[in-house]
Amino acid sequence: MAAEGHAPTAGEYVIHHLQHLQNQKQQAVVDFSVINIDSVFFSVVLGVLTCFVLWLAARKATSGVPGRFQAAVEVLVEMVDSQAKGIIHNANSRKVVAPLALTVFIWIFLLNAMDLIPVDLLPVIADKAFGISYLRVVPTADLSITMAMSIGVLLVSLFYNVKIKGAGGWVHELFTAPFGNKWFLYPVNFAMQLIEFVAKTVSHGMRLFGNLYAGELIFMLIAMMGGAFALTATGIGLYIGHIIAGSAWAIFHILIITLQAFIFMMLTLVYVGQAHDSH
Repeated sequence: MAAEGHAPTAGEYVIHHLQHLQNQKQQAVVDFSVINIDSVFFSVVLGVLTCFVLWLAARKATSGVPGRFQAAVEVLVEMVDSQAKGIIHNANSRKVVAPLALTVFIWIFLLNAMDLIPVDLLPVIADKAFGISYLRVVPTADLSITMAMSIGVLLVSLFYNVKIKGAGGWVHELFTAPFGNKWFLYPVNFAMQLIEFVAKTVSHGMRLFGNLYAGELIFMLIAMMGGAFALTATGIGLYIGHIIAGSAWAIFHILIITLQAFIFMMLTLVYVGQAHDSH
C-alpha cells in the first residue's frame, strides 16, 4: 500500500487488514485449495504453547502449598472438571473429554487474546522484517479455523455416539428419534438428525467467528482514530478518543474473549454429553 504513493483511505486500511497471508489467491467463495498461512501458524504456535503451559503445571505440581501458577491452573482444572461431571456422567469418558475441554478453553482463550495486540504491530514487523504484506493475527476471526474446531467437536461426538451406543444402536437412533420407531417416519427422523448435526456444527463455529470478527473490526476502527492525529483540535480530539476508546474496549474485550472460550468449551461438553444420551 505504501507503494501507491498515498496514505490509505479508511476503506483501504480495513480491507488491507482483512487480507490473509495465503498460499494462493482465492478463486471462489468456497475454495479448499486456499490455506490461510497466518491463521494456521498462530493456531499451531498457540496450541503448542497451551500444551506446554499444561505440561509445565503438571510437572511442577506439588502436594504442599501450591504457588500462584499451580493454583491458577488448579482453579481452571476444577472448574472444567465440575462442569464435565454435571454434563457427562460416564467416568471413563470424562478421563478424555475433561482434559480435552480444558485444552480447548485455554487454546481458544489464547487465540482470542491475540485481538488485544495493537492492530498494526505484528503486520508492520512482518512487513519490515520478512516482506510479508498481509498478516492477520487472530485465528478465531478466520471462519476456516472456527469451523475446523467445530467439525473436530462433531467428530468427537460421532465417535462417542458409536462407542457408547454401538454402531447398530446409533444407526437405529438415527432413524427412530425423535418421532418414534415407525417405518414411515424413518426418512423424517433421519433428516431431522442430519439437520441437528449440521446446525449444531455450523452455529458452534459461526458464534465464535462472529464475535471475534466483530471485535477485530472495532479495534481497526479505533486504530484509525489514532491514525488521524494532527496538530489541530479535531486531530488531537480523535487521538484522545483513540486512547480512551481503545483502553475501554480492550478491558471489555477481555470479558468477551474469556466468555467466548467458555461458551465454546461448554458447548463441546454438551454435544459430547448428548452423544451419551439415548432417545
